[in-house]
Amino acid sequence: MTLAIDHLVIAAPDLDTGAEYVADALGIAPQGGGAHPGMGTHNRVLGMFGQMYLEVIAIDPSAPAPHRPRWFALDTEAMQQRLRDGPFLAHWAARVERPTDLSRWQAQYPDRIAPPVPMTRGALQWRLTVPEDGSLPAWRGEAASAGDGVFPTLIQWDVADHPGVSLPRHDLALRRLRGKHPQAELLRQGLAWIGATGAIEIEHTDGPPLLEAEIETPAGLKTLR
Repeated sequence: MTLAIDHLVIAAPDLDTGAEYVADALGIAPQGGGAHPGMGTHNRVLGMFGQMYLEVIAIDPSAPAPHRPRWFALDTEAMQQRLRDGPFLAHWAARVERPTDLSRWQAQYPDRIAPPVPMTRGALQWRLTVPEDGSLPAWRGEAASAGDGVFPTLIQWDVADHPGVSLPRHDLALRRLRGKHPQAELLRQGLAWIGATGAIEIEHTDGPPLLEAEIETPAGLKTLR
């Protein structure tokens, strides 16, 4: 099984700021999207080539707090501190295609794959792996774990008309997704295990983890960080 990139996740203090950040970087602003009542968040989206898209996500100030921690570590002090400096490329999701069933796969390896949470938005139905504490997914080796947004969330769409194929396709093409992490080798092992080795390049760094996406636009190659 080989996993493909489903979407890139821009975390933002609010949707307007996040959409402006993407528009400044790529020349096109995300639009549409909607609310995630079970998580207390909302988003805007932007279709790209290759059956993938970009998502800006933020806490929905008009929604009641969920009964569980929000996904993508949005409730953590570390994430809130980072968002005070503005939106950034926080994460990515890898798509699990049929005939593999994400829920059955996770049940086989509960120590390696976070529980899939069923979600709906309008006609869309999907399952997304979210740790119970809302943290960003991590790969767990024998004596360590590594993630920090560089290791992907797994998603399985339960409808054929998912955003990667249904969103208007803009003239944007992902050329390279690169992660930098102090535990790069551990992440490479995890990516090989889930079948996502070719989706992202992993480099070692002695600094903080970083995710970068190089995107071809009508104005040339641009980088989201």
